[in-house]
Amino acid sequence: MSWNFFAYPLEEMPFVFLVLLIGFTVHEFAHAYFADRFGDPTPRSMGRLTLNPRVHLDLLGMIFFLLVGIGWAKPVLVNRSHFKKPRLMGIIVSLAGPLSNLVLAFVSLILFYALIRMGALTGTSQGVSLAIQLFFTRMVLMNIFLFILNLIPFPPLDGYRIVEDLLPRRIMMKIKPYEQWLFYAILLMFFIPPIRRVTLGPIFALQGPIFEAFDSVAKLMFGAGLRA
Repeated sequence: MSWNFFAYPLEEMPFVFLVLLIGFTVHEFAHAYFADRFGDPTPRSMGRLTLNPRVHLDLLGMIFFLLVGIGWAKPVLVNRSHFKKPRLMGIIVSLAGPLSNLVLAFVSLILFYALIRMGALTGTSQGVSLAIQLFFTRMVLMNIFLFILNLIPFPPLDGYRIVEDLLPRRIMMKIKPYEQWLFYAILLMFFIPPIRRVTLGPIFALQGPIFEAFDSVAKLMFGAGLRA
């Protein structure tokens, strides 16, 4: 009897780890980059304006992701008071992280098709070919997942920060005291299957349509699609 305590098949773990490392790094760098461009020196002063994965990786968050399918990186601290338009620029900074994962998913898919079209995989062994396809498939699907996950409007996710900047202050002041309960609520939604099916389930189901949209674009560009 074989035991696997991870959220993903054991043979895929090296690819999952690498994809998460790339996805987390690009996500946090995007936050830091736009905050820096908008005049906030905080991310740069804390060494976050880099694509070095060691700066952005949270070991416990990575372990959680590998074990249960959800985790986190080190959040980029942002001081919105440095922005000329704090609310507008705050939304852009918060949105930059999830959008970077969506762009990364699309670019990964296009790159995979380009490699096939150029014949880069021709002549490689079956094992190498399958490994490359598995890596790019995980790059696409997991970055779409990160995009959707981070836009859920519950703390401490980016979606909640966007809602903070969109809603009137008087409404946010009423919500603030309940932030910790909102955090516990999303944990319940994620870890209790019956609750997850009727709450987060329909949200995560958006992965399929997003992938299909990307696949359609790839078919127009390359004449074939990658099936997940």
